[in-house]
Amino acid sequence: MTIGIVELAYLAIIVAVADLEPNSILVIVNGQLPQSVEVGRYYCQRRAVPIENLISIALGPRPTDTISRQDYDRILVRTIRQHIQSLEEPGLIRCLVTTWGVPFGVGPAGPMHGMEPVIKRIQMEIEQLQAHGQDRSSQRIVELQMQVDRLKGLQTGASVDSELSMLLFGDYDLYRWQPNTFNETPPDSPFRVLMVSRLDGPTPKIATSLVDKAIAAEKKGLHGNACIDSRGIRDNSQMGQYDQSLRDLAAWLRANTGLKVIHDDGPGLFQAGACPQTAIYCGWYSLQNYVDAFEFVEGAIGFHIASFEASNLRDPSSRQWCPAMLQDGITATIGPVDEPYLAAFPLPLEFFKALFDGHCLAEAFYLTNPYNSWQMLLIGDPLYRPFASKY
Repeated sequence: MTIGIVELAYLAIIVAVADLEPNSILVIVNGQLPQSVEVGRYYCQRRAVPIENLISIALGPRPTDTISRQDYDRILVRTIRQHIQSLEEPGLIRCLVTTWGVPFGVGPAGPMHGMEPVIKRIQMEIEQLQAHGQDRSSQRIVELQMQVDRLKGLQTGASVDSELSMLLFGDYDLYRWQPNTFNETPPDSPFRVLMVSRLDGPTPKIATSLVDKAIAAEKKGLHGNACIDSRGIRDNSQMGQYDQSLRDLAAWLRANTGLKVIHDDGPGLFQAGACPQTAIYCGWYSLQNYVDAFEFVEGAIGFHIASFEASNLRDPSSRQWCPAMLQDGITATIGPVDEPYLAAFPLPLEFFKALFDGHCLAEAFYLTNPYNSWQMLLIGDPLYRPFASKY
């Protein structure tokens, strides 16, 4: 039988949108931490992930937030890559789940060896341009400074999970980020983006509860209020674009779902008691200063657009938004481990629409996530599908 080009294209689309299945997931645990192993085994049990898909890696007898770039490459990448390549169907693996006890930050790569003369030459050119009246914000000087930063190994730190998305790509530039090509390659391609989600938080108990709450919400449905906190910014800036996406999300939710929408378009934030029965939350901007305005229902999904909000993910006393919301009962969230820049966040309307279109948590994130090899963490059960079919 001959399959034509149109039929092949159609089959590719079918594969690309196929639901994430438990046997397509690898679970990564720190084999030296019993709590980490317990979280991983619990997830396999609850989601019917084959136990042989659990990879135990020695990552230290105490939970650490950050792993060096050298150890990341030598221990994490090598072990997981070898495991995938040893499988009878390596193309089957589409998603990794990292767990409490696995580091969530990767250290910088360090300066490139032997590049000191090149750096000095570029710095001299920058000084000459400034001497002739060019400002440091001029395009040419900005480009030259980025070359210096790249050679010095600056801005090469990232989240472990975002780097693991690039596990199958071999060598790539570590300076800042790589564009997310999840939509551009078949899910079984040898050079595909891997979805990565994390079961983590201030305690191992919180990490396992993310699975329980997701499953409970799938059974009974996600109901409650959608709380959207824009800031009234109406201009053509990038901040204006994200603020408009929040307003568009509020309008879309009102028009297309049965959720009650609580929308604040003023410069302030929701205050205590403002958001009862919160099922959906998205807003900004309170840097590392969580405002406890929410009563999260089982299955609640939300994120706060601000920098560093997952850098103290396991600190139970942290006021950063990710650990604080996890403590308060949210089921899934997104946050950066360092300064990500605004454009690294998914646009709110796109991310939540993907969920309402029937995608699971990991698919919704990777369909809308701008960058990999950068700062973001997706925290929650990747298989969590709050709306099993298009809303």
